[in-house]
Amino acid sequence: MDRRDLLKMIAAATGMAMVGGDLWAADLKSADAGKALFTAPDIAFLDEIAETILPKTTTPGAKDAGCGAVMAVMVADCYDLPQQTIFFEGLKTIKALAKKQFGKDFMQLTAAQKHELLSKLDQEAKQASGQTPHYFILLKQLTLMVFFTSKVGATEVLRYVAVPGRYDGNMPYKKGDRAWAT
Repeated sequence: MDRRDLLKMIAAATGMAMVGGDLWAADLKSADAGKALFTAPDIAFLDEIAETILPKTTTPGAKDAGCGAVMAVMVADCYDLPQQTIFFEGLKTIKALAKKQFGKDFMQLTAAQKHELLSKLDQEAKQASGQTPHYFILLKQLTLMVFFTSKVGATEVLRYVAVPGRYDGNMPYKKGDRAWAT
C-alpha cells in the first residue's frame, strides 16, 4: 500500500473525506521528494542565497538555521508544479546572471557581489506584475518563513517565550527591542 492510499483510508475513517478529501490526498508528495529534486550543491546554493538575504551579523544568519535544506523540502513537498517550475527557472536565472554580470559562478562571488545581484533582483521583483509570482519573491518569502520559524530564528533573533503569559495589548516598546516569535 502506498502513502496516498493509506492517507485516503485514514481521511475517510476520520471524516476528512467530506469535501475534497481525494484531491487533498492526491496532491501529497513523498517526504523523500526533496532529496530527489535537490542535490547537495543545490542545497548549498540555496544556503548561499538565503545567507545573502539574511546574513549573520550580531545575530545568526540563514546558514546557521540550515535554511537551504528546509527550503528544498518545502519546495518539493509544498509547492505545486507551476511554482516548482518558476522556482527552478529562477535558480537557473540567478546562476546565469552571476556568470553574465561577474564572469563567475554565484558560489564564487564575494558577499558584496551576491548582495548587489540579489538586490537588483529584489527591485525587479517588486516592479513585476502578472498572474504568476516573480521567482525572487518565492525565494525571498521562503527564506524568511524558514528562517523565522526555525529554532535559531525564533529563539536567538526573535524574542521567544515557550509558554507566554497574559495578553498585554499595551506593552511598552523600547527602541531596538526584538519582535516576538510567540
